[in-house]
Amino acid sequence: MSEQRAPRRRGRPRGGSDSRVRIISAAVDEFGEQGYDGSTIRSIAARADVDSALVHHYFGTKADLFAEAVGIPLRPDVDVPGIIAGPRDDVGARLVRYVLEAFEQPDIRRRGVMLLRTAIGSRATTPLLAGFLSRELIGRIARELGVDDAELRATLVASQIAGLLLTRYVLKLGPMAAASVDDIVTRVGPTVQRYLFE
Repeated sequence: MSEQRAPRRRGRPRGGSDSRVRIISAAVDEFGEQGYDGSTIRSIAARADVDSALVHHYFGTKADLFAEAVGIPLRPDVDVPGIIAGPRDDVGARLVRYVLEAFEQPDIRRRGVMLLRTAIGSRATTPLLAGFLSRELIGRIARELGVDDAELRATLVASQIAGLLLTRYVLKLGPMAAASVDDIVTRVGPTVQRYLFE
């Protein structure tokens, strides 16, 4: 005799007032143990002892939950596809400007620098951030490019952007830290453009 299930209720999934906090805590643990790719909404929900629908209700996608759990100040998975899909002549410049203008905002810069420093110095955080960037940034750029070496091109773009952020905002190398956003966009944008399309 098969087990009968209670009918599914419509509307907002039920969860206690501490459910959101438990989900974030479970996500931090799960991402830390399993990495970004090895974690699922279902496994995080099980760890938090909630229904996976409640995780989706509060956070949407896995990328949304990851960004919330680790405090990522930018959402490349949301913003970059639109930049890549725009006019091809200046995609490189627009990508560089997008990142720099975001990091010029004090709150984003503070959180971004903290995340970069943690990722560089922590064996737990490095693969987590790498997994997120591989799936949500590099993978998305590669799909938009649709060429044989798209993943290499997208990884070169990521390396250029990461180096730019490190030298300007973490290491604060004099000329790079002092340069205007427009100057850096003018100089670095063509390199990113070449990685993408040439």
